[in-house]
Amino acid sequence: MDIRHQVILVTGGASGLGAGTARALAAQGAKVVLADVQDEAGQALATELGQTYVHCDVTAEADAQAAVDAATRLGPLRALINCAGIAPAARIVGKSGPHNLALFRKVIDINLVGSFNMARLAAQAMTSNDPQATGERGVIINTASVAAYDGQIGQSAYAASKAGIVGMTLAIARDLSKLGIRCMTIAPGIFGTPMLFGMPQEVQDSLAASVPFPSRLGRPEDYAKLAISILDNDMLNGETIRLDGAIRMAPK
Repeated sequence: MDIRHQVILVTGGASGLGAGTARALAAQGAKVVLADVQDEAGQALATELGQTYVHCDVTAEADAQAAVDAATRLGPLRALINCAGIAPAARIVGKSGPHNLALFRKVIDINLVGSFNMARLAAQAMTSNDPQATGERGVIINTASVAAYDGQIGQSAYAASKAGIVGMTLAIARDLSKLGIRCMTIAPGIFGTPMLFGMPQEVQDSLAASVPFPSRLGRPEDYAKLAISILDNDMLNGETIRLDGAIRMAPK
């Protein structure tokens, strides 16, 4: 897919991986719709890039549909990149008792259900697109995490949500294959995002040093490069790609 002039919807677009991806897409001439609940940051970035911002709680059907509608008003929606997510930490049994069930449900709802909610509605919109020369109508890229495979202490909810994203990747790709819509997942390792930057500097340095090579934190632009490569290569479908510098997470 040549992304120039194509409409691409990015959830979690106000910060972190989503913001980095929105910047990279805009630089290559795409029409980007940034969807987020961080209205001030999202609108500021959209204004800076000359793109479109829409408020979107990915767990809410009405918000998700409104984001898709905002995208299709700009032209055929050719890609969805799901970056919205949260990563609270809690042990299944901690000092204050068992893991809060409402917190577990919230993580699953935002990370997994939210990704599915956006994917199903974006895919529906893509079915109306004229196929490109390759027969492709659209691409969906979801964001998992290496925690799907190497969940650390305190990550049971987060790991479960990301493992669910990995698990549905092939099924969605198969569902959409006859419609000419691809589905891929990126599983980042340790990335420099607002969630990680909230940790003490010594913790950040230790995490960066634990990456075999390159021994640094991943950057949003690293994620964006892979997302753009996925959009460009129509043989990539139904797979999860680890983007992690060869790290395998220790228990803690």
